[in-house]
Amino acid sequence: MDRYDELEQSPAPQWFVVWTASHCERLVQEQLCAARFEAFLPTMRAWSRQRGVRRTIAVPMFAGYVFVRCGMDKRSYIEIVKLRGVVRLLGEAWDRLAPIPDDEIATIRRVVDTDMPVFPYPYLRDGQQVRITDGPLKGVEGVLVQSKPRKGLLVVSVSLLQRSIAVEVEGTDVVPASSICRSHASGWDPAALAAHGLRA
Repeated sequence: MDRYDELEQSPAPQWFVVWTASHCERLVQEQLCAARFEAFLPTMRAWSRQRGVRRTIAVPMFAGYVFVRCGMDKRSYIEIVKLRGVVRLLGEAWDRLAPIPDDEIATIRRVVDTDMPVFPYPYLRDGQQVRITDGPLKGVEGVLVQSKPRKGLLVVSVSLLQRSIAVEVEGTDVVPASSICRSHASGWDPAALAAHGLRA
């Protein structure tokens, strides 16, 4: 088999989830990058107290997980699971792994790139799906949850992990993501949606 045939048979690159041992996310990310894998470890700022001093530090957005993108074959799978700090890749077997949709990773990247305050949020299955129309998150989609008058929380989820994060947005900067909206997220009612220029 020549190199061309080998490339032809290589699986298409996809995003997968690496489950790590506790507090080993950074170690795993560094090893993946050193092995020439595309790794993504989203972080957010959190308060920490060290030696009596309170300050913010970068912590993993999804504790215990690192994302890796590659055309997964058996050799790549074995190389990844042998890394220090790796528990396993999410899925049933090396050829039946559970990929993450590209758009979910792209949304998380956009949130990280804005450097806006982000915090964990209970996982949401359904809600008022919206698209941001202005500001640093323009074009990003998520579930809108009311937080205070004229403001809302844009909740972004990774469905495979069943985990969500939230960032505060202006109520005037959102529109329904489509003409067919799913059931309202907790905290929103038709009057609140109307106040923000949204329709059920």
